[in-house]
Amino acid sequence: MSATWFECKVKYRKIDEATGKQAVKTEPYLIDAMSYTEAESRINHEMAAYLSDSEDIKITNIKVANYAEIHPFENCDRWFKSKVALIAFDEESGKERKTNLYLLVQANDVKEAYGHTVIAMKDTMGDYSIPAISESPIMDVFPYFSNEDEVSLTEKLVPSEAKEEKADNTISE
Repeated sequence: MSATWFECKVKYRKIDEATGKQAVKTEPYLIDAMSYTEAESRINHEMAAYLSDSEDIKITNIKVANYAEIHPFENCDRWFKSKVALIAFDEESGKERKTNLYLLVQANDVKEAYGHTVIAMKDTMGDYSIPAISESPIMDVFPYFSNEDEVSLTEKLVPSEAKEEKADNTISE
């Protein structure tokens, strides 16, 4: 079953690291959920870990995010939206057809995001191009797992290169 990702915009008081003063911030987060109601419940639960009991949050918007896949990578602090155009040849018309999909890739800069997008697409059988990569405003990603332990995202989601190693080890055993 494929994941449904919801982008939740949360408004709360945050201490500005530069000035040390409290400021009201609105930041987007990505939540894996089955419905809008579950997304709202989960974002409240996830944000409670970052805030004290006296602080309130306000969810200003929840919408379905248009990401085909999410690819976290270790030692990266920002998220990038990669537009990938899958190229197929239409035999009836004799023309190339492009189908766009969007990946959310974790990286430190655009160049690294391009490399991580190539790594994520390496098992793709068909031709593709990467026409655009832009920094996403997403602050953090909260995937769904049935055993909700206090584990970081990179520990929950296995990076692409680790999946390949695990598959190789299972085949050889």
